[in-house]
Amino acid sequence: MKISIIGAGRSGLAAAKLAHSKGYDVFVSESKTKEHYTEAANEFDDLGIDYEFGTNTQEKILNADRLILSPGVPPTVDFIIEAEKKGMDIISELEFAWEFTNQKIIAITGTNGKTTTTALTGHIFKSAGVDVHICGNIGTPLSSAIPNLKKDSVIVLELSSYQLDRTKKFRPDVAVILNLTPDHLSYHGNLENYRKAKYKITANQTDEDYLIINGDDDALIASEINTKANLLFFSVSPLNRGIYLQDDTIKYQISKQHKTEELMTVGKLSLPGIHNTYNSMAAALAARVLEIRNENIRDSLMSFQGVEHRLEFVKSVMGVDYINDSKATNINATWYALSSYDKPIIWIAGGRGDNNDYSQLDSLVDKNVKCIIAIGEEADAVFNHFCLKTKVDRASSLEEAVKMASELADYGEIVLFTPACKSFDMFANFEHRGQIFKSAVCSL
Repeated sequence: MKISIIGAGRSGLAAAKLAHSKGYDVFVSESKTKEHYTEAANEFDDLGIDYEFGTNTQEKILNADRLILSPGVPPTVDFIIEAEKKGMDIISELEFAWEFTNQKIIAITGTNGKTTTTALTGHIFKSAGVDVHICGNIGTPLSSAIPNLKKDSVIVLELSSYQLDRTKKFRPDVAVILNLTPDHLSYHGNLENYRKAKYKITANQTDEDYLIINGDDDALIASEINTKANLLFFSVSPLNRGIYLQDDTIKYQISKQHKTEELMTVGKLSLPGIHNTYNSMAAALAARVLEIRNENIRDSLMSFQGVEHRLEFVKSVMGVDYINDSKATNINATWYALSSYDKPIIWIAGGRGDNNDYSQLDSLVDKNVKCIIAIGEEADAVFNHFCLKTKVDRASSLEEAVKMASELADYGEIVLFTPACKSFDMFANFEHRGQIFKSAVCSL
């Protein structure tokens, strides 16, 4: 079978290596130049995989039985439209890799909180002595994990709408949908298409599987989710099917046949903020339905230290805490960040916007923010919206913003880098952006 793979990044490289190992005839097409992917090119050369850089030659791409897309390749590209006209099998790297699994899979999606919940779920299973593989949008493609899987391994996947969009048969044993707010609309076209992509996580589940959703998310509760899975909820209010808070205690009620179980008080969770209470409950419930003991879940929720670039404590300088939340690429993520601290905040914001509605943050800015430093393409938009509410300055670089923040912050305050924007105006990705922030802080 001939396979064309679009993209030579982490997902494309991993899919190409997996396909080659399974005996497929592989061709990789990458629109960026070879200089961007020297490591991948060297691996392709070593394995004898055919490739091209700096262009997407439609004739070569379509000369295949199957097309595997890296995340984020837009559906409006000419060769994809032609492939659809030809009736080619077009799938994501996720779908391709999944075909080589028979292990238990927990798949986690949502607009915000995916990375933290995925890492936390993996931490629970690892602490319980399970051979767990944490893959997907969190950084390691599922294709890379396939050679290392054991029969009794558990796979925990963070899945973006990009990855789910091109799935057909993908079926996780446990699916989790954390929340749903508008995002990636430039790719999906509208909110309904974005929602449909997210809901593909449960499209092929059966009554042997579980779907766990946020019972407090209006968008999820109001929309119709077509599923055959056992539906469970997580909520900060009591409910009769799932995990919930009652009198500051986290409790389970898996089904009417199961007795109510008490897990722990919410104050013992290691991660701050109401959003992390939701993330912790979702991870705990996913682990519980796969029969991880409460003791292991409780210990893991108390010991987990969070993930890089998500409300990550960097350093305290002259009594000022510096927090890296570079992964906050939309308004909703920044809303959670701004609501997580009770100290005055110097907020560094900006980047590439996505029709950002900053009015959603007005009440939090009034309550928690001392001043704002705006950067990137959205600097003027941030300034214009908030300048009548609080002090707003503009910086030409993230390094300059950190220096300005250090001069504005007083003892006991917080410098919080939570951009509310994508990173692509100034940085390769949010990880690159977060590293630059941390480097600037460490140089103070």
